[in-house]
Amino acid sequence: MSKFRFHKLAAIVVLIGFAAWIGTGEFSSVGSASADNQKAAEAGKAGQPKAEDAAPARIVKVVKPPRDEHARAIRISGLTEADKRAVLATRVGGIIDKLPVKQGDRVKTGDLILMLAAEEKISAVDNAKALLAQRKAELDASERLAKSGNLPKLQLDTARSNLAAAQSQLDAAQAELERNEVKAPFDGVVDRVPVELGSAVMQGGEVATVLALDPVIARGEVSERDLGYLKVGDKASVRLVSGRTVEGTVRYISRDASSATRTFRVEIAIPNADGSIPAGMTAEIALSAQPTDAVVLPRSVVTLGNKGDLGIRAVDKADKVVFFPIDIVDDTPGGLVLGGIPADARVIVAGQELVTEGDVVQPVEASADEIKKLVGDTASTQ
Repeated sequence: MSKFRFHKLAAIVVLIGFAAWIGTGEFSSVGSASADNQKAAEAGKAGQPKAEDAAPARIVKVVKPPRDEHARAIRISGLTEADKRAVLATRVGGIIDKLPVKQGDRVKTGDLILMLAAEEKISAVDNAKALLAQRKAELDASERLAKSGNLPKLQLDTARSNLAAAQSQLDAAQAELERNEVKAPFDGVVDRVPVELGSAVMQGGEVATVLALDPVIARGEVSERDLGYLKVGDKASVRLVSGRTVEGTVRYISRDASSATRTFRVEIAIPNADGSIPAGMTAEIALSAQPTDAVVLPRSVVTLGNKGDLGIRAVDKADKVVFFPIDIVDDTPGGLVLGGIPADARVIVAGQELVTEGDVVQPVEASADEIKKLVGDTASTQ
């Protein structure tokens, strides 16, 4: 009986010891684990790199692009329009008696466009001219008599008053006659003549449209982001839908944004002495703003930063990857013209999508052929 109790007690002791050994978590060889831990600790103390730190740095291709002054290009869509446009109308009603112009004619300021029949008004002018001549003769005679003392001063004053009244009557008659005339308000081209000789028109009726096309105006809208780069007098290139490209100058920049689009009206004055550029033609306007320090790089170098902003990745002096937000100055067939890149930056042109800010890399200078290939590949995708 006592022997049975001894074996039972021994089994319990062995079970407790086995449980204690399992609780230590060391299922492998204690000696080898301890040795490995000791070696790792000694390696750390000695400054030796760990296994994961021993991986080689990623190789990236970099380039230090040349810098130059580039004029910022702002491209907008627009259309051409006349410098001046006047819809001419009659001031009185009547029958068209004279219509010396037709559509397409060039006119000068003050040229007669149309005249309404006005026989009675012409007669009134002739009568007023005759009366004025008579009053002048009477005044001359009165002045001669007054000098000889044969005419009272009161009668001389009456003669002068009569002359002034006759002059006023002539002016009124001529003004009334001119109301029957429609004249060109400026130099230009007669674009429309919707009436015919002998037809009747009412007061205020449209009789002609005159356009001034020298200069012709290219009108467009710029965003509020680009507004600060422009000023009156800047040069601009305008490409017409016909394929013709002409040069002009910014003559007006609106200071009041459109409530619907938050854009600002810009007008480009283009010389058009021969009138070959019509109004209403679709145009692509390229505005050249103030030059800025920039570099030309392939489109493929542009990437997104950790915060989602557009920029490029570069390598600093310690061979660590850094990110620079960019300012797109222009987009040319040879690549993107970018501003905002420091002068000493080594821009990553291959492998930038495989690294992040802070990574240590192994930079290798990209060859001229590699750069040309990058430019060609990105250009072909446009």
